[in-house]
Amino acid sequence: MAKIKKGDLVQVITGAKAERGGDRGKQGKVLRVFPDTNRVLVEGINRVTKHTKVGQSQRGTKTGGIEVVEAPIHISNVALVDPSTKKPTRVGFRTETVERNGVKREVRVRVAKSSGKDI
Repeated sequence: MAKIKKGDLVQVITGAKAERGGDRGKQGKVLRVFPDTNRVLVEGINRVTKHTKVGQSQRGTKTGGIEVVEAPIHISNVALVDPSTKKPTRVGFRTETVERNGVKREVRVRVAKSSGKDI
């Protein structure tokens, strides 16, 4: 089970501060997780300018030019935001036994280390 998943609210904990043009301290929602490279795509974080070649789509509209898109950031540079305190926290796991339709199963639940509450 991953510590950070798609849809989680995370905060950047490394890099330059926002006053100096960086992203440290900013919070955003995880759009995509790349488990093979240990990177995450966060909404509004690590925005880069991308130059795309000018072409035409099938309808005849012009495509291309300069666009600003998010680039992946390493998963160690972000921390999950605790829903109760709105501050970054480490993630732990707790196992619970859940009974569904008469069948008992072990389920791992993500827990915020700072407050101890479920995520």
